[in-house]
Amino acid sequence: MIKKNLDHSEWVTASKPTGGIAGNKNLRKKIAWAITGSGHFLEESLSICSQFESVDIYLSSAAEEVLPIYGYSLQSMRKKNKVFRDKTTSSVPVGMLYDNHYHTVVIAPATSNTVAKCAFGISDSLPTNMFAQAGKLGILTIIFACDTEPVVITKAPKEWVELKPRQIELNNVKKLEKFPFCKVVKSPSKLEAALRNRLKNPGIF
Repeated sequence: MIKKNLDHSEWVTASKPTGGIAGNKNLRKKIAWAITGSGHFLEESLSICSQFESVDIYLSSAAEEVLPIYGYSLQSMRKKNKVFRDKTTSSVPVGMLYDNHYHTVVIAPATSNTVAKCAFGISDSLPTNMFAQAGKLGILTIIFACDTEPVVITKAPKEWVELKPRQIELNNVKKLEKFPFCKVVKSPSKLEAALRNRLKNPGIF
C-alpha cells in the first residue's frame, strides 16, 4: 500500500512494479491482428494472416460492418482464430496485451482514419487502443497503411475505384513512421516480409 503525503521521488520508489509478468518478452508467442474498416487490400491482408499460426484477430466496429460486404463472416474466421470484437467502451480485450500473449501487433489493413488517430494519440477503437497500449509495453506494431501514394487503385464491393489521398493523409503516414515500436509498411509483399522477419527475430525491433 502506498502511504499518503509522499513527495514525487518517494512515490515513485513506493510504487515500483512488484514482479508482475507483463514485461516478460520470452513468454510472448502470438500475433494480435487488428482489422479496420478498409476494403482496400482487405483480401490480401487476410490471405497473409491465414499463412501464420498463433494469430488472434481484433475487429473494429467498422471492420465488422465491412467484412461481410467483401464475403467474410465471423463464423469462418473463428474456425482458425480467436476473434475479439469492439463491443466495450474501454476496449477490454486490449488487456490481453498485458498477459504476455503477443510479441507483435499487426493493424492490416489500416484506414486513413485509424492511421490519423494513431499518429495523434487518439485511442477510441479496438485497433487504436491496441496500438497505444502496445507502444507503452514495448510491443512492436506493424501497420499496413492504405493511403500512402498520390493515386490509389482500390477494390470496392462492386468495382475497382481510383482514389487520390489528400496531403494530410500522406503526412499522417509520415508522422506515424517516426513512432517507436512501430513499423509502417505500404504493400502486401512488404507486410508479409516484415512479419516473416519478425518471426525470425521476435525480440529485436
